[in-house]
Amino acid sequence: MALFSIRPMREDDVPQVIEIENRIYEFPWSARNFLDSLRAGYDLHCFLLDDILVGYIVMMQVVDEVHLLNISVSADQQGKGYGKHLLQWGLSRARMAGLEGMLLEVRPSNTVAKALYDNQGFKLIGVRKNYYPARVGREDALVLFKRLGQGLDIAA
Repeated sequence: MALFSIRPMREDDVPQVIEIENRIYEFPWSARNFLDSLRAGYDLHCFLLDDILVGYIVMMQVVDEVHLLNISVSADQQGKGYGKHLLQWGLSRARMAGLEGMLLEVRPSNTVAKALYDNQGFKLIGVRKNYYPARVGREDALVLFKRLGQGLDIAA
């Protein structure tokens, strides 16, 4: 049985993170995006499976909420529930910090991520027009939110 752990991301993790980004996204974050996030004090954590980095989560606290900026799992480990585990871990971390909710953006074309967020109780609260780069032009972002309660998550 594989052993997993979650620990803070370090600068020396960024090359592995970039390998994952480049394999799973057509428009990946750059090393500079991750390094800037680390230096700005955002909440970056790595998901390790038997001490091998297979995923990560990037969150930023904004007043009384947390903004999920990036959550990713390596292509060869997708479909095993690790993304759900990382998301639930992030929600739990936000709840323990006393934050009121989690906000995120997702591409309408990312049906797997949309299904995960729907399954975890996120609600559509808006659309950011032309937010993401796309092969042709730009793609909108769906803005989703999940309100957090003491102990249990509640619908927005």
